[in-house]
Amino acid sequence: MRRRIVMSMLAGVILSASTFLGAGPASAAPPADAAQLAATPARSADQVAATPRDAPSGTPAATAADTSADAPAGTAADTPAEFGTDWHDPLTAAPPVARPATKSCAVMVAEAQFRDFTPYRGAYTPPSGCGDRWSKVVLRLDGKVKGRQFDRLGYLHIGGVEIFRTSTPEPSPDGIEWSVEKDVTRYSDTFRRGGDVEMLIGNVVDDTYTGVLDVKVTLTFYAQGGAVKSAATPDRVLTLQDGTLTTPRNSERVVAEVYATGSGGGCEEYWYLTVPDPAPYSCKADKGPYREVQIKVDGQLAGIAEPFPTVWTGGWSNPFLWYVIPGPRAFDIKPIEYDLTPYAGLLNDGRPHRIDVSVVGVPAGQTGWSTPVNVLVWQDAKRAHVSGALTEVRAGDLTNSSTYTPGSEERLDTVGGHRLTTAGYVDTSHGRVWTTVRRTLANTSAHHWTDGENTDALKATWTDDESVTVDGRGPVGVRRTHRTYTMDGTTTLAADDRLRTVLTLGDRAAVDETRDGRRTTWSRLDDTYAGDATYTANVPRDQRHAVGTTSERYRLYGSDGCYDRVLVTAQGVLTRDRSDC
Repeated sequence: MRRRIVMSMLAGVILSASTFLGAGPASAAPPADAAQLAATPARSADQVAATPRDAPSGTPAATAADTSADAPAGTAADTPAEFGTDWHDPLTAAPPVARPATKSCAVMVAEAQFRDFTPYRGAYTPPSGCGDRWSKVVLRLDGKVKGRQFDRLGYLHIGGVEIFRTSTPEPSPDGIEWSVEKDVTRYSDTFRRGGDVEMLIGNVVDDTYTGVLDVKVTLTFYAQGGAVKSAATPDRVLTLQDGTLTTPRNSERVVAEVYATGSGGGCEEYWYLTVPDPAPYSCKADKGPYREVQIKVDGQLAGIAEPFPTVWTGGWSNPFLWYVIPGPRAFDIKPIEYDLTPYAGLLNDGRPHRIDVSVVGVPAGQTGWSTPVNVLVWQDAKRAHVSGALTEVRAGDLTNSSTYTPGSEERLDTVGGHRLTTAGYVDTSHGRVWTTVRRTLANTSAHHWTDGENTDALKATWTDDESVTVDGRGPVGVRRTHRTYTMDGTTTLAADDRLRTVLTLGDRAAVDETRDGRRTTWSRLDDTYAGDATYTANVPRDQRHAVGTTSERYRLYGSDGCYDRVLVTAQGVLTRDRSDC
């Protein structure tokens, strides 16, 4: 299937969500060159066209009524037989950001219409009237677009710090509106000072791709007051300067965050489907699909992580999967976090230290990943200099094995993984504190496809287990996080050019914190997306005769309470929106 559809598109330079600028937050520069902006239009909305046919049995058209009986948003009678020229505005089942009942102050950060690759530039001024120590800071993006357009990737920097990364929905001819909220309280140090604003959602508008992205971003600051105290946030938020980091000499905790996205550069937008030679597939990578995001300090491995397999809103050759409900994290791209506290004693020498981020598995010389870095620092207010030492760096052998099995159905089985332990101490005003970070990564995937890629299927699981142990004069504290990402999907292009994609995505996490072996806080997250959509390929847009159902269930529960919401759509109509706990 991809040889017929995908590869023909790769020949053109189409700029989609796969087209992100290569600039990091420290420089906040515009896109470097056209090569870095090359897209993977195979995953975009309008390059894969469609024609009139009846949906094959078992497609979402047959199941639309099943989910609508208790739907407040619509009924079976409201559900059309196929997609029309308009559909419900995009939304997710994720919870809104909780807000305290205190005085608030809103600041407009950016307002722009993105037509090309010209960044919006402005100035940020801290709010007046809500103090400078806030209980919560909430970012909100409101956007609208109409016509025809690809998915796009964007960022927002304030004072050189990347505070938000996002992608966009694909519009209906009649137009859509959407919004995204994010808790950005952790960047309070940045918000206390005025600074330059730069925002970019790279876009192309012409006679065919007419959608102009009209976007507004605000920050709302919630004051402390009464029982509502100011949030505990990092003392400093730093960016790299020419690839180096200089921390305050009294740093006692250091955490790096990396907004890693596989995007431009061809197949890195869907890196999880790449295959090595000699497997006959249209997307190649030297050693197959295993990817690992590594961070190094002065050339020494300091952190490892599995990247989240984000699917953008043109993904899997089927935009009808994403018109209303995007995949997990598509609108709010979360950074990977690395606890670098074992390195704090080394970093506190007052000198600049080299910080490098790389992605294991990307073919040599190939672009396709953006990895801007912020560094969050907590300081010891009673010490001008916190000394310490790095005492252990122990990395296991990196496993990365892909086995190709030829046949009428080609198959690639991949097993990958890595282990890393780092440890160190700092001598603070409250005594010597030891920090040990252990991280274990694992990935398994089975990729099946037929000749011509008319059937293409992947079942994959990624796990990222981390424990951070802090030991000092007080109780021993341990924070354990178990992350699991899943993808199970099949795309089939039938002889009549009916293209069907069935896909399930999972984003799960279990977090437990203990003190001297007794659990103090805990949480469980399960964000599951499922979609089944069919349309006719290779015809004009108005002849696709598309049908599709999608759903998302977002469950979060633990010591702080619970949240449970379900969304279901059919042919672009919201048929269920239920919250429970």
